[in-house]
Amino acid sequence: MHIDPICVKSKLIVMTLLTLAFAGVGSAADNPQAPAKEPPATRRTRPAEAAYVAVPDDPKLPRILILGDSISIGYTIPVRKLLEGKANVHRPADNCGPTTHGVADLDKWLGDGKWDVIHFNFGLHDLKYVDEKNKNTDVSKGKQQVPPEAYEKNLREIVDRLKKTGAKLIWANTTPVPEGSASRVKGDEAKYNEIAAKVMAENNIPTDDLHAVVEKDPTIQLPHNVHFKPEGYKVLAHSVVASIEAALKK
Repeated sequence: MHIDPICVKSKLIVMTLLTLAFAGVGSAADNPQAPAKEPPATRRTRPAEAAYVAVPDDPKLPRILILGDSISIGYTIPVRKLLEGKANVHRPADNCGPTTHGVADLDKWLGDGKWDVIHFNFGLHDLKYVDEKNKNTDVSKGKQQVPPEAYEKNLREIVDRLKKTGAKLIWANTTPVPEGSASRVKGDEAKYNEIAAKVMAENNIPTDDLHAVVEKDPTIQLPHNVHFKPEGYKVLAHSVVASIEAALKK
């Protein structure tokens, strides 16, 4: 009897495809413990960095730029929500870190657009202690990343550049360093805030006193940590928004 090899080959292909198909059907449904496949998290999709996502501009609204470290990253989203329909709120897709970072990257952060208000802060990264490789370390083993004298020099350079934008400027002073904070000493922020206050007074730049906001209710801050609870960032956001709205009215 003659067997058509093409026919046999076709049947084998069909059977193989059916076997593979049935093997895959219901694998997740029949096995509830099978993990669902999700796309890997990226820098832009992690909730902690949602503030980095670029927002479209409404040309009828003023443009606001927020510059600062992770504290400002934490209050960026609440500020956007509070100013929704009132202003376009932007920030760099970056932790602005110490003043050395500000001096190096300020032009990149400012871009080519016009800003109506710039709300800015530097401090917590300047006063922290780092080792010879610039890594966070114990106070007894390192030195401050940007000592007070250099902090003042850098801050003056940053202010001079920001004034050239023609934007209304708002300085946010540095929030408290609690006892037991890693790589930082409680109270050091007072020295840096004093330096900043002198620079801002000389340049007629108002201060958003976030340090005082936290002093009124220290429970909004995490224990032994410079960062804040979610509700804490919302409290800070209200102060930021009040300072921005005041600037816009002038």
